[in-house]
Amino acid sequence: INAVTLKPAQCAVYLRPSSTKKNWFYRGFNYIYGGFEAAYTSIVRVAVRQTAIVMLLFLGLVALTGWWFVRLPTGFVPTEDQGYAIIAIQLPDAASQERTRGVTRQVNAILKETPGIRSWFLLGGMSLLDSSVTSNAATMFITFTPFEERSARPELSQEAILGSLMGRFQSVREALVLAFPPPGIRGLGVAGGFEMKIEDRGGVGLSEIQQVVGEMVDAANGQSSLAQVQSTFRAGVPQIYVDVDRVKAKTLGVPLDSIFSTMQAALGSAYVNDFNKFGKTYQVRVQADEQFRLQPEDIRRLEVRNQKGQMIPLGTLASIRRTLGPHIVPRYNLYPSATINGAAAPGISSGQALSLMEQLAATKLPQSMSYEWTGMSFQEKRVGSQAMYVFALGVLMVYLVLAGQYESWLMPAAVIMVVPLALLGTVVAVSVRGMDNNIYTQIGIVLIIALASKNAILIVEFARELRQHGRSINDAAIEAAKLRFRPILMTSFAFILGIVPLVNATGAGAASRQALGTAVMGGMIAATVLAVFFVPVFYVLMQRLSEWRHPLETKPAEK
Repeated sequence: INAVTLKPAQCAVYLRPSSTKKNWFYRGFNYIYGGFEAAYTSIVRVAVRQTAIVMLLFLGLVALTGWWFVRLPTGFVPTEDQGYAIIAIQLPDAASQERTRGVTRQVNAILKETPGIRSWFLLGGMSLLDSSVTSNAATMFITFTPFEERSARPELSQEAILGSLMGRFQSVREALVLAFPPPGIRGLGVAGGFEMKIEDRGGVGLSEIQQVVGEMVDAANGQSSLAQVQSTFRAGVPQIYVDVDRVKAKTLGVPLDSIFSTMQAALGSAYVNDFNKFGKTYQVRVQADEQFRLQPEDIRRLEVRNQKGQMIPLGTLASIRRTLGPHIVPRYNLYPSATINGAAAPGISSGQALSLMEQLAATKLPQSMSYEWTGMSFQEKRVGSQAMYVFALGVLMVYLVLAGQYESWLMPAAVIMVVPLALLGTVVAVSVRGMDNNIYTQIGIVLIIALASKNAILIVEFARELRQHGRSINDAAIEAAKLRFRPILMTSFAFILGIVPLVNATGAGAASRQALGTAVMGGMIAATVLAVFFVPVFYVLMQRLSEWRHPLETKPAEK
């Protein structure tokens, strides 16, 4: 609103000719700038006369940009420091809760000695990775100290803290203890990293799934590009099988639901009702005391009531034996499945990690099995191929708008051709900082399409006006480049300096801001440095092609 309403009036006030002599700063600045402008004009004057050489150089830069861009590591959402992390504790199969408590006490001692951790809490008997309740697992959530206390100390970053914890957890021999960040987007997965589902599509059985998954996990952990690859799927967990004699139960008049509800209440828990206290609602659950459910023989001592009101020992209705079986049988897309969790090693992008896991799956999985991605990995694979359509649509929109403005199909190309040059700057900046081509980088590329086109439009628009008033094509391009050199530098460097806080961002959401800022800053620097030299040549080439088809009717020059 300000640009189209107040700005013309402000220009009339601020830009009035001044008869006073400029101070030393203005004189010195204009003297230095005049030298740069003269050198720039000389280079442009040579470039517009050597369009063939300049276009060959341009094609070389475009080829370099394409070659470099397709080799950029890909990603989805950068791993953010969200102020907390997750610890997963997994003991051997069928380990008791008492053994799990012993391991958690060791983990507590390690957390107390680790700087940067403020507090934590424990969920005993819960496995976050497979969302199950089991005695041999525990989950902990640790909270870091505030960002302002950690931002100036690299050793207190999330990556450094988790790396330190993983090193100290090696001393815990009784269990597998993993520390990992939360998912970048809440609700997509249970932890950061990748999540692969191995599906049994041929009905080979759970034991075969465990064997294949174990081979994949071992192969993945042997890759230096992957870290913390593991699976909680187990097909041979020690279990107690209660075989109810249904015929005998029916003969004695004992309902089957009474048998199962009795075992649930005694061995697990059963919901009774609710009660209100202190303004809140609480549940009442019934459960047998620990001493009455320690041994398999305790199951035989349970009693159930038959239809005549008599109490029948459960041992007369069921047989008990030890067996092996899966703890849980997860399904994905209706197929029996197992989950493999892991993460990319430091310096490796998530896209590279996914590609490596796909290569392992192609060599390790039999024809009766397949895999699918889930969580954030699924989203990354799904949107990976859509980014190019977004870029193409952005370029097409700019082209169509300029085609309508210039009433020409050729002249907008002089503006659009600057986009690959800006993209080269983005690719270089992302590579130098060791980042990946994630969704925030792609947003920055879309912004660069507009920002780079804006600089090119400034030169092309003035050159067209000068050409319409009788100037030659070369002179129009040279004069337009000279007139718009200062505004282009002014606006571009102001924008680049404004991006610096994003490039050096710290605290919550820093990784996303750094990815966006790096992409935009690199692209803007390239668009500023390269476009001012190439755009006049693009204009000359497109204007010659346009006039070759439709000769231009020039207007008399305005005095």
